Amino acid sequence: MRILLLIFIGGGSGSLMRYLLSRWITGMVVSAFPYGTFIVNIIGCFLIGFIMFYTERFGSQSIQWRLFLVTGLCGGFTTFSSFSFENVQLINDHRIFVFLLYTICSVALGIFATYFGIVVARIV
Repeated sequence: MRILLLIFIGGGSGSLMRYLLSRWITGMVVSAFPYGTFIVNIIGCFLIGFIMFYTERFGSQSIQWRLFLVTGLCGGFTTFSSFSFENVQLINDHRIFVFLLYTICSVALGIFATYFGIVVARIV
């Protein structure tokens, strides 16, 4: 039961963080490109890479932290479903260039950010 509570609290916290950060970014930048979701996804990719690598060194002692931070916080924070929906909207609006740019940048930078998170965790 404790594990479920950790995931629940982490997920709720991550969702709230996603909403606030995405709204703040969207309010700062007026564009057809969905910067709020894009930046949240890149940060989430970095965090999951960092947390997974960093907590590996603690073995079984890190399981609860991983459940809280990765499954809960990162799971609630990242927004792949929003990413998918926004892409469909861009296609429906005939904004094919923005759709391609958004998709390619999100995937490429997401993978890079995850790797960079691992690299930074190795240093720390």
